[in-house]
Amino acid sequence: MYRVFEALDELVAIVEEARGIPPTRNCIIPRGDVLELLDDVREAIPGELDDAQDVLDHRDRIVNDATDAAENTVTGANAQADQTVSAAREEADRILADAKAHADRMVAEARAHADHMVATATAEADRVVTEGKAEFEAVTGRARAESERMIAAGQSSYERSVAEGQSEQDRLVQQTEVVRAAHSESARLIDSAQAEADRLRGECDQYVDGKLADFEEILHGTMRIVDRGRHQLRSGTGIPDYAGDFRR
Repeated sequence: MYRVFEALDELVAIVEEARGIPPTRNCIIPRGDVLELLDDVREAIPGELDDAQDVLDHRDRIVNDATDAAENTVTGANAQADQTVSAAREEADRILADAKAHADRMVAEARAHADHMVATATAEADRVVTEGKAEFEAVTGRARAESERMIAAGQSSYERSVAEGQSEQDRLVQQTEVVRAAHSESARLIDSAQAEADRLRGECDQYVDGKLADFEEILHGTMRIVDRGRHQLRSGTGIPDYAGDFRR
């Protein structure tokens, strides 16, 4: 290949140094020298061309092999990627299904537990209300019986005092000097009987009021227990233990 370039350089030099033919751009060159140089180029070119063609063929084979390898690699990578994506999608679907089933199971258990807590609280509240109502009726009945007894005793004492005063008044009515005293004593006895009756009635009212106050305290305690139970139900801390409250 070096001889080819050298011969071409000599040809160029001959052409540049050739004498021109005025007024044209043609020139006179030595034919023998030019033909000799062309023969040198002709002889040098075939071997160089064969070498270049071998290099080109080798290059094309390397390129084709690399292209085939690249295509095989890309195809294998695409297949592996498709397989990996498919496996990942199946695993994600399985995990999602398991998570949904677990969530549904937890929701069902929470709903069942909440229903149980509400039913238990409702039963406990009904029991407390029933016991409170029974206690109220018992206390009211005892207070009413005691009130009636005290009123009856006061009324009996009043009637007895009035009868005694009337009897004393009738006995003394015939005595002129003692009539005034009899009236005075009779009035005193009547006033005393009335005061006694008022006192007994006041004590009865106080007794009834005290019993009602006790029952009011019981009802307030019951309502506090029910409110606390409802608050604990809403806050999710469970069913409270009411036994200690009722023992107090």
